Amino acid sequence: MTRLIVLLLLVLPFENFAQDVNMLFKEAQQYESALRENEAFQKYAEVVRLQPYNLAALCKCSELCNYIGGRQHEKANKADYFRAAKTYASAALKINSNSSEANVDMAMAIGRLTLITSGKDKIVSVNDIKYYAEKAIQEDPYNFKAYHVLGKWNYEISNLTFFERTLAKWFYGTVPKGSLHDAITYYEKSRTCNPAFLLNYLELAKVYYHNDQKGKAITLLNSMIPLPYNIFDDIRIKEEGKKLLKEWQ
Repeated sequence: MTRLIVLLLLVLPFENFAQDVNMLFKEAQQYESALRENEAFQKYAEVVRLQPYNLAALCKCSELCNYIGGRQHEKANKADYFRAAKTYASAALKINSNSSEANVDMAMAIGRLTLITSGKDKIVSVNDIKYYAEKAIQEDPYNFKAYHVLGKWNYEISNLTFFERTLAKWFYGTVPKGSLHDAITYYEKSRTCNPAFLLNYLELAKVYYHNDQKGKAITLLNSMIPLPYNIFDDIRIKEEGKKLLKEWQ
């Protein structure tokens, strides 16, 4: 009897611990579905505190830091969230370097940091973004976020300033190749993989517009407006899409 009691005392805490983690994860998912991303992040972060090697929770923390950071008004606050996103992604990659989600989260974190920097810091990150996005696709050919990142990468490379192109030559000996045509190709691939990804519609429409294909840009935005919200940012994305439609029509 004494031995049985000891065994129960050893087992029950672990069962309760697992239940607590599972409950936290479910609560985080519920908050995400309700577009309450700040609360979802707090729950996923609590899972990571309890289980530092929980790959799914680490990836979610990274993803949500990218989203929440993008909504910050102060550049310093944005940078803090994007650095946190990079830290979570790095921890996830240490657990599984072949995780498609961890790789795309890293690409997104570096990419978002790059968008709020310029000059040397921007150029140094160029190859890393491409590497992690391509690695994500290598591990999962249907990773729509990775194709989107490569679309954005090509668009940004095609718009480098003269100074940034000069820096690229200093660092890499050549300017990375990127074009509007390749941006469109990757954005379209992302749309094929996930037709419900609103941000991709918006960014693809902008590229079509800058590529003198206004008709396609307008068609895309009209297709995007009726789609349901999937993340909190979709509210802003639709509003921006409506504003662009008024300007372009």
